[in-house]
Amino acid sequence: MYKRVRILDVDELSAHASSLSCWISYKGKVFDITNFLQDHPGGDDILLKYAGQDVAMVMKDKAEHEHSDSAYDILDEYVIGRLGCTENIVRDDWEAEDDFDPDATDAVEDLKKHQFLDLQRPLLPQLWHANFSKAYYLRQVHQPRHLSDSARLFGPDYLEVFTKAKWYVVPIFWLPIAFYLFLRSALQFTTPLPPFVVDPTLPLSGIVNLSPDPIFKTLICFFIGNFVWTLLEYTFHRFLFHVDYYLPDKPIFLLLHFLLHGVHHYVPMDQLRLVMPPPLFAMLEWPMTRLAYKIFPLPIANGIISGAFTFYVLYDCMHYALHHTQLPAYLKEMKKYHLAHHYKNFDLGFGVTSKVWDIVFNTVLPV
Repeated sequence: MYKRVRILDVDELSAHASSLSCWISYKGKVFDITNFLQDHPGGDDILLKYAGQDVAMVMKDKAEHEHSDSAYDILDEYVIGRLGCTENIVRDDWEAEDDFDPDATDAVEDLKKHQFLDLQRPLLPQLWHANFSKAYYLRQVHQPRHLSDSARLFGPDYLEVFTKAKWYVVPIFWLPIAFYLFLRSALQFTTPLPPFVVDPTLPLSGIVNLSPDPIFKTLICFFIGNFVWTLLEYTFHRFLFHVDYYLPDKPIFLLLHFLLHGVHHYVPMDQLRLVMPPPLFAMLEWPMTRLAYKIFPLPIANGIISGAFTFYVLYDCMHYALHHTQLPAYLKEMKKYHLAHHYKNFDLGFGVTSKVWDIVFNTVLPV
């Protein structure tokens, strides 16, 4: 139903420009003529001269090399796909305006021009059955589109609900957990506690017995957790969400990339996909919290996790605000910085709450 001819990127074409791998394009189609080089009546020199390029003008140029009708028939035997659109919305001269509010994308025209995804239909089935090269997928997914309503990923509503979240769901869900872990940490600095499943209400009932000393110790761990989150924020964004160029060129990996972060770059102003649905963040935090429990004693681990969760809530709520809210001076500056990551250069500017780690790792995005 969705299967399409292989769509390739112009950068892929130009990369195949040698006798070991020789591609050309003609009238939008891409041809792998590597095995034809030695059989070309005019010799392989002229083919290699135009390797990785469009040859429409050359094919017409009788002074360069005249071609018979049969030459075009032979060429069709080597077709491997066609070139996709090269128009870029992301550009180096983009500047964020204080009242940035992009117009809605014409879904019909967008599909006609780019032959990528139909914004009026569920996106994931299309992506799974499509035949985009990784290079073309990455070009298109980083060119922002804008919809008046939230993009649909799945067909059935019972699946769709797990892919969206209102911004206030994040603090409602995660702050009580962070507070609970804070209390558990403070009590564990005074006495061992039974496992959560034995008596989950114990930290709440034990508040009256807390003294300033364990609270102070937990606060130190809490602030360490704040710091740890800032580094995790940068690390996740740069090395997990933007693992772009290390992705295997397989549909399943493109689909995972799209689910994890690609959809956010594809429709960056989608209000229901600016914060992580709790199930998604639960999957991301699980290995990190397990590691903390392996490295640190329980009271220290719980205090650090409490601080990290609290700053995660700050991060996600701030991320929403950077896309959709009028802000005071510092946040207004960070809004321009983050939007530039979407519309100017997605290979820089990975910090959302601050530029600190961008400065440390030399990934600051000039705005």
